[in-house]
Amino acid sequence: MTYAIAHLTITDLDKFAAYRDVAGEALAKHGGAVASASRELTAIDGAPALHDTVAVLTFPDTQSAQNWINDPALVDIHALRRGAGQSDIVVLG
Repeated sequence: MTYAIAHLTITDLDKFAAYRDVAGEALAKHGGAVASASRELTAIDGAPALHDTVAVLTFPDTQSAQNWINDPALVDIHALRRGAGQSDIVVLG
């Protein structure tokens, strides 16, 4: 299993709500899922920049994560997320 961390700073709540409505199905297309997500973040060490939302995503492997982000059929869905604010996604491993 491969994990990815999505750091989101939401500036358009309507676009983000529209994204949330379709994100799960888009992830599932490539074997992905949201393992956990929260808007309640607490730094316990150091001084990290805290985003509005952090999500932990799971994929069967790194290639599945790459396929999800590069899937031409999901361009509009990724555009919704990107249009909702700043988003950075990092794959672990």
